Amino acid sequence: MSAIERFRELHRAGCFVMPNPWDAGSAKIFHHLGFQALASTSAGVAFGAGLPDRVDAVPLPETLAHLRALVAATPLPVNADFQAGFAHDAAGVAASVTACVATGVAGLSIEDATGDKAQPLYDRATAIDRLRAARRAIDASGVPVVLTARCEAVLVGAPDGLATVMDRIVAFAEAGADCLFAPAVYDPAAIAAIVKAVAPKPVNVLVARPMPGLTLRELTALGVRRISVGSGLARVAYGATLRAARAIADSGTFDALGDAATFAELNAIFS
Repeated sequence: MSAIERFRELHRAGCFVMPNPWDAGSAKIFHHLGFQALASTSAGVAFGAGLPDRVDAVPLPETLAHLRALVAATPLPVNADFQAGFAHDAAGVAASVTACVATGVAGLSIEDATGDKAQPLYDRATAIDRLRAARRAIDASGVPVVLTARCEAVLVGAPDGLATVMDRIVAFAEAGADCLFAPAVYDPAAIAAIVKAVAPKPVNVLVARPMPGLTLRELTALGVRRISVGSGLARVAYGATLRAARAIADSGTFDALGDAATFAELNAIFS
Protein backbone atom coordinates (compact mmCIF):
# COMPACT_ATOMS: atom_id res chain seq x y z
CA MET A 1 0.00 0.00 0.00
CA SER A 2 2.84 2.43 0.73
CA ALA A 3 4.00 2.13 -2.89
CA ILE A 4 0.51 3.03 -4.09
CA GLU A 5 0.37 5.99 -1.74
CA ARG A 6 3.76 7.20 -2.99
CA PHE A 7 2.61 6.76 -6.58
CA ARG A 8 -0.51 8.82 -6.00
CA GLU A 9 1.52 11.51 -4.25
CA LEU A 10 3.90 11.73 -7.23
CA HIS A 11 0.92 12.59 -9.45
CA ARG A 12 -0.14 15.32 -7.03
CA ALA A 13 3.32 16.77 -6.40
CA GLY A 14 4.29 17.74 -9.95
CA CYS A 15 5.73 16.20 -13.11
CA PHE A 16 7.91 13.10 -12.85
CA VAL A 17 9.65 10.79 -15.30
CA MET A 18 8.74 7.12 -15.14
CA PRO A 19 11.24 4.95 -17.07
CA ASN A 20 10.13 1.59 -18.45
CA PRO A 21 12.27 -1.41 -17.45
CA TRP A 22 11.99 -4.59 -19.48
CA ASP A 23 13.37 -6.94 -16.80
CA ALA A 24 14.41 -6.98 -13.15
CA GLY A 25 17.96 -5.90 -13.94
CA SER A 26 16.91 -2.76 -15.79
CA ALA A 27 14.42 -2.01 -12.99
CA LYS A 28 17.24 -2.12 -10.45
CA ILE A 29 19.38 0.16 -12.62
CA PHE A 30 16.63 2.78 -12.85
CA HIS A 31 16.09 2.58 -9.10
CA HIS A 32 19.84 3.04 -8.56
CA LEU A 33 19.77 6.16 -10.74
CA GLY A 34 17.16 7.79 -8.53
CA PHE A 35 13.90 7.45 -10.43
CA GLN A 36 10.86 7.42 -8.18
CA ALA A 37 8.52 5.10 -10.11
CA LEU A 38 8.66 2.56 -12.91
CA ALA A 39 6.37 1.33 -15.65
CA SER A 40 6.40 -1.88 -17.60
CA THR A 41 6.66 -1.86 -21.39
CA SER A 42 4.71 -4.45 -23.37
CA ALA A 43 7.08 -3.99 -26.32
CA GLY A 44 10.16 -4.37 -24.13
CA VAL A 45 8.97 -7.60 -22.53
CA ALA A 46 8.00 -8.97 -25.94
CA PHE A 47 11.45 -8.17 -27.36
CA GLY A 48 13.03 -9.82 -24.33
CA ALA A 49 11.12 -13.00 -25.16
CA GLY A 50 12.20 -12.82 -28.79
CA LEU A 51 8.73 -11.80 -29.93
CA PRO A 52 7.41 -8.87 -31.99
CA ASP A 53 5.54 -5.98 -30.44
CA ARG A 54 1.94 -7.13 -30.86
CA VAL A 55 -1.07 -7.00 -28.56
CA ASP A 56 -1.19 -10.81 -28.42
CA ALA A 57 2.58 -11.42 -28.27
CA VAL A 58 2.86 -12.13 -24.54
CA PRO A 59 -0.12 -13.95 -22.99
CA LEU A 60 -1.69 -12.90 -19.70
CA PRO A 61 0.01 -15.50 -17.44
CA GLU A 62 3.46 -14.51 -18.69
CA THR A 63 2.60 -10.82 -18.38
CA LEU A 64 1.49 -11.29 -14.77
CA ALA A 65 4.70 -13.17 -13.96
CA HIS A 66 6.71 -10.34 -15.52
CA LEU A 67 4.87 -7.76 -13.44
CA ARG A 68 5.50 -9.72 -10.25
CA ALA A 69 9.21 -9.79 -11.10
CA LEU A 70 9.29 -6.02 -11.64
CA VAL A 71 7.42 -5.37 -8.39
CA ALA A 72 9.83 -7.63 -6.48
CA ALA A 73 12.93 -6.07 -8.01
CA THR A 74 12.73 -2.70 -6.22
CA PRO A 75 10.59 -0.88 -3.63
CA LEU A 76 9.45 1.60 -6.29
CA PRO A 77 5.83 1.86 -7.45
CA VAL A 78 5.28 -0.01 -10.73
CA ASN A 79 2.69 0.95 -13.32
CA ALA A 80 1.58 -1.92 -15.56
CA ASP A 81 1.31 -1.44 -19.31
CA PHE A 82 -1.73 -3.71 -19.33
CA GLN A 83 -2.52 -3.14 -22.99
CA ALA A 84 -6.23 -3.70 -23.75
CA GLY A 85 -6.88 -5.72 -20.61
CA PHE A 86 -6.29 -9.11 -22.27
CA ALA A 87 -9.97 -9.46 -23.11
CA HIS A 88 -12.48 -8.01 -25.54
CA ASP A 89 -15.54 -7.92 -23.30
CA ALA A 90 -15.96 -5.91 -20.11
CA ALA A 91 -16.27 -8.98 -17.88
CA GLY A 92 -13.01 -10.35 -19.22
CA VAL A 93 -11.26 -7.03 -18.65
CA ALA A 94 -12.51 -7.00 -15.05
CA ALA A 95 -11.14 -10.49 -14.42
CA SER A 96 -7.76 -9.62 -15.94
CA VAL A 97 -7.53 -6.38 -13.98
CA THR A 98 -8.27 -8.23 -10.74
CA ALA A 99 -5.35 -10.56 -11.49
CA CYS A 100 -3.13 -7.58 -12.34
CA VAL A 101 -3.89 -5.82 -9.05
CA ALA A 102 -2.87 -9.00 -7.22
CA THR A 103 0.69 -8.75 -8.63
CA GLY A 104 1.38 -5.76 -6.39
CA VAL A 105 1.47 -3.04 -9.04
CA ALA A 106 0.71 0.53 -8.00
CA GLY A 107 -1.08 1.36 -11.24
CA LEU A 108 -2.20 -0.06 -14.55
CA SER A 109 -3.33 1.25 -17.91
CA ILE A 110 -6.15 0.10 -20.18
CA GLU A 111 -6.17 1.13 -23.82
CA ASP A 112 -8.91 1.31 -26.43
CA ALA A 113 -6.92 -0.32 -29.24
CA THR A 114 -8.12 -3.68 -30.53
CA GLY A 115 -4.97 -4.90 -32.25
CA ASP A 116 -7.05 -5.42 -35.40
CA LYS A 117 -5.85 -3.33 -38.35
CA ALA A 118 -9.30 -3.46 -39.93
CA GLN A 119 -10.87 -1.88 -36.84
CA PRO A 120 -8.01 -0.49 -34.72
CA LEU A 121 -10.17 1.04 -31.96
CA TYR A 122 -13.05 -0.33 -29.94
CA ASP A 123 -16.19 1.67 -30.60
CA ARG A 124 -16.74 4.49 -28.14
CA ALA A 125 -19.43 2.80 -26.03
CA THR A 126 -17.47 -0.44 -25.76
CA ALA A 127 -14.28 1.39 -24.85
CA ILE A 128 -16.07 3.22 -22.05
CA ASP A 129 -17.73 0.03 -20.78
CA ARG A 130 -14.36 -1.71 -20.69
CA LEU A 131 -12.82 1.12 -18.68
CA ARG A 132 -15.75 1.14 -16.26
CA ALA A 133 -15.25 -2.59 -15.77
CA ALA A 134 -11.60 -1.97 -14.90
CA ARG A 135 -12.65 0.72 -12.43
CA ARG A 136 -15.16 -1.59 -10.76
CA ALA A 137 -12.60 -4.38 -10.51
CA ILE A 138 -10.06 -2.10 -8.83
CA ASP A 139 -12.66 -0.76 -6.42
CA ALA A 140 -13.85 -4.28 -5.58
CA SER A 141 -10.27 -5.34 -4.81
CA GLY A 142 -9.96 -2.73 -2.08
CA VAL A 143 -6.51 -1.84 -3.40
CA PRO A 144 -6.53 1.74 -4.77
CA VAL A 145 -4.13 1.30 -7.69
CA VAL A 146 -4.00 4.19 -10.16
CA LEU A 147 -6.12 3.51 -13.26
CA THR A 148 -4.78 5.10 -16.44
CA ALA A 149 -6.99 5.26 -19.53
CA ARG A 150 -5.20 5.32 -22.88
CA CYS A 151 -6.76 6.58 -26.10
CA GLU A 152 -4.71 5.18 -28.99
CA ALA A 153 -6.47 7.07 -31.78
CA VAL A 154 -3.46 9.12 -32.89
CA LEU A 155 -1.04 6.22 -32.39
CA VAL A 156 -3.02 3.89 -34.67
CA GLY A 157 -3.67 6.61 -37.27
CA ALA A 158 -7.43 6.70 -36.85
CA PRO A 159 -9.29 9.29 -38.93
CA ASP A 160 -9.77 12.50 -36.95
CA GLY A 161 -7.42 11.00 -34.39
CA LEU A 162 -6.93 14.09 -32.25
CA ALA A 163 -10.66 14.86 -32.19
CA THR A 164 -11.27 11.26 -31.08
CA VAL A 165 -8.66 11.65 -28.37
CA MET A 166 -10.24 14.83 -27.04
CA ASP A 167 -13.67 13.21 -26.94
CA ARG A 168 -12.59 9.94 -25.39
CA ILE A 169 -10.22 11.17 -22.72
CA VAL A 170 -13.00 13.29 -21.25
CA ALA A 171 -15.36 10.30 -21.36
CA PHE A 172 -12.69 8.08 -19.80
CA ALA A 173 -12.10 10.60 -17.02
CA GLU A 174 -15.82 10.66 -16.30
CA ALA A 175 -15.90 6.85 -16.33
CA GLY A 176 -13.40 6.65 -13.49
CA ALA A 177 -9.87 6.93 -14.87
CA ASP A 178 -7.39 8.47 -12.45
CA CYS A 179 -4.88 9.44 -15.16
CA LEU A 180 -5.24 10.05 -18.92
CA PHE A 181 -2.82 9.12 -21.68
CA ALA A 182 -2.87 9.65 -25.46
CA PRO A 183 0.31 8.15 -26.98
CA ALA A 184 1.83 9.83 -30.06
CA VAL A 185 0.36 13.27 -29.33
CA TYR A 186 3.44 15.48 -29.50
CA ASP A 187 2.13 18.92 -30.45
CA PRO A 188 2.49 21.19 -27.40
CA ALA A 189 -0.83 22.92 -28.08
CA ALA A 190 -2.62 19.57 -28.29
CA ILE A 191 -0.97 18.37 -25.08
CA ALA A 192 -2.02 21.55 -23.31
CA ALA A 193 -5.58 21.07 -24.58
CA ILE A 194 -5.67 17.51 -23.24
CA VAL A 195 -4.40 18.69 -19.85
CA LYS A 196 -7.07 21.38 -19.71
CA ALA A 197 -9.85 19.04 -20.84
CA VAL A 198 -9.39 16.57 -17.98
CA ALA A 199 -8.06 18.86 -15.23
CA PRO A 200 -7.47 18.35 -12.37
CA LYS A 201 -6.77 14.72 -13.30
CA PRO A 202 -3.15 14.09 -14.31
CA VAL A 203 -1.99 13.42 -17.85
CA ASN A 204 0.82 11.09 -18.99
CA VAL A 205 2.89 11.89 -22.08
CA LEU A 206 5.01 9.33 -23.91
CA VAL A 207 8.47 10.45 -25.07
CA ALA A 208 10.01 7.34 -26.65
CA ARG A 209 12.43 9.11 -29.00
CA PRO A 210 14.17 12.50 -29.16
CA MET A 211 11.46 15.16 -29.36
CA PRO A 212 12.63 18.79 -29.58
CA GLY A 213 10.46 20.93 -27.36
CA LEU A 214 9.33 18.06 -25.13
CA THR A 215 11.79 18.15 -22.25
CA LEU A 216 10.82 17.60 -18.63
CA ARG A 217 10.82 21.35 -18.05
CA GLU A 218 8.68 22.10 -21.10
CA LEU A 219 6.16 19.34 -20.42
CA THR A 220 5.90 20.48 -16.81
CA ALA A 221 5.08 23.97 -18.07
CA LEU A 222 2.27 22.48 -20.18
CA GLY A 223 0.73 20.96 -17.06
CA VAL A 224 1.79 17.35 -17.68
CA ARG A 225 2.20 15.33 -14.50
CA ARG A 226 3.82 12.11 -15.75
CA ILE A 227 6.27 11.21 -18.52
CA SER A 228 7.02 7.66 -19.65
CA VAL A 229 9.51 6.48 -22.26
CA GLY A 230 7.76 3.29 -23.41
CA SER A 231 10.07 0.95 -25.25
CA GLY A 232 12.67 3.72 -25.69
CA LEU A 233 15.25 2.50 -23.19
CA ALA A 234 14.79 -1.15 -24.18
CA ARG A 235 15.43 -0.16 -27.80
CA VAL A 236 18.52 1.80 -26.74
CA ALA A 237 19.86 -1.36 -25.09
CA TYR A 238 19.03 -3.52 -28.09
CA GLY A 239 20.44 -0.88 -30.43
CA ALA A 240 23.77 -0.87 -28.61
CA THR A 241 23.85 -4.68 -28.70
CA LEU A 242 23.04 -4.74 -32.41
CA ARG A 243 25.77 -2.24 -33.24
CA ALA A 244 28.41 -4.01 -31.18
CA ALA A 245 27.53 -7.50 -32.41
CA ARG A 246 27.35 -6.29 -36.01
CA ALA A 247 30.82 -4.75 -35.68
CA ILE A 248 32.20 -8.04 -34.38
CA ALA A 249 30.49 -10.01 -37.16
CA ASP A 250 31.66 -7.63 -39.87
CA SER A 251 35.22 -6.92 -38.75
CA GLY A 252 36.26 -9.83 -36.59
CA THR A 253 37.50 -7.31 -34.03
CA PHE A 254 36.12 -6.63 -30.57
CA ASP A 255 36.62 -2.90 -30.13
CA ALA A 256 32.87 -2.39 -29.78
CA LEU A 257 32.95 -4.13 -26.41
CA GLY A 258 34.84 -1.14 -25.04
CA ASP A 259 31.53 0.62 -24.34
CA ALA A 260 30.31 -2.15 -22.01
CA ALA A 261 29.43 -1.48 -18.39
CA THR A 262 32.08 -2.85 -16.07
CA PHE A 263 31.59 -5.86 -13.83
CA ALA A 264 32.28 -3.66 -10.82
CA GLU A 265 29.60 -1.14 -11.79
CA LEU A 266 26.93 -3.76 -12.43
CA ASN A 267 27.83 -5.84 -9.39
CA ALA A 268 27.60 -2.72 -7.23
CA ILE A 269 24.13 -1.90 -8.56
CA PHE A 270 22.82 -5.44 -8.28
CA SER A 271 24.26 -5.92 -4.79
